[in-house]
Amino acid sequence: MALLGGFLDEVLRPGHGWFALLGLLPLVCAAAVLGRRRAMLARLAEPRHLERLFPDLARRAGAGKDLGAWLARRGWLRAVLSAAAAALLALALLGPVRGFALVPVATRQIDVVVCLDTSRSMLVEDVEPSRLARAKNEVAALFDAMRGERVGLVAFAGLARMVAPLTKDVDTARFFLERLSPDDNRKGGTDIGAALRLALDRLDADAGANQAIVVVTDGEDLSGEGLDAAEEAAARGVVVHVLGLGTAAGGKVPDGMGGFVVDGSQEGRGEEVVSRLESSTLRALSEATGGIYLEAKGRVLPLEELYRRAIAVMEGRDLVDGKERVPRDRYQWPLLAALIALLVEGALRDARARRSA
Repeated sequence: MALLGGFLDEVLRPGHGWFALLGLLPLVCAAAVLGRRRAMLARLAEPRHLERLFPDLARRAGAGKDLGAWLARRGWLRAVLSAAAAALLALALLGPVRGFALVPVATRQIDVVVCLDTSRSMLVEDVEPSRLARAKNEVAALFDAMRGERVGLVAFAGLARMVAPLTKDVDTARFFLERLSPDDNRKGGTDIGAALRLALDRLDADAGANQAIVVVTDGEDLSGEGLDAAEEAAARGVVVHVLGLGTAAGGKVPDGMGGFVVDGSQEGRGEEVVSRLESSTLRALSEATGGIYLEAKGRVLPLEELYRRAIAVMEGRDLVDGKERVPRDRYQWPLLAALIALLVEGALRDARARRSA
């Protein structure tokens, strides 16, 4: 009963409800054929006079046979054939399936590597609650906006390291994102060039137009290699988008011990270091590859905006990502049987019409 109920729920669900009416067609066809047959015989003559009026039909029925009963059996046969044809047509419309085929699944693939600056200058609080905390929130919003793209995560300061390889498992990337801290850096400073080159190493060298790099930083490229690395990305067709964190006025860099980082150079000995957003440097990085430069301050979810404007509209490349089971349609079988039944019923009707003429 449970299986029958499940079948009926499937057939009667919205969009398939009219199929249930097709189940009534066999009965309607049978009733129509038999009713028409009986009405015709009643108009022609009473059953006892049929043999005298239709001698040819009487010979075909055989000597001593009841012609009325013979005609009634032929009517029943036509009714059964009509009903069977209607039922088979209804079955064909229901789309019966038998067996499965394994069909390759093509997916639209776009790869995005996020390079997140985790240097100590990202702890400056000129962007609330801090540059790094805001950066994590923005990258998390980017992950939430993604729809099937592969994402990788690079953290960088004086050195760059791959935190999460390219994956569709955004939750895993988010897990590592939440735990990034300047305390994990093995070398201080900010080397945007190292981050870009590491990202390029993880991307497919032959699919640049379907790949992008998103750099989230305050722009203090102390190594000076960022623009050269951006030009390498442009040569491969990889677009670099940049989100700038901070303000032009900047702020003091926390040292992690309740104070602020002090400039130990001879020129600025004893002065507290002030970190400012280097927007001109970051804008040059994005422009070198045809990418977009955005600033976090004054914008709501800028990376989500970047995703809609620049990443979601990328063409992507078609990859075969496994296979799926596709049911094989078998509507041809009941359709063929219905056509045969209609042909036989038509032949019986034509034969009767010729003999009645």
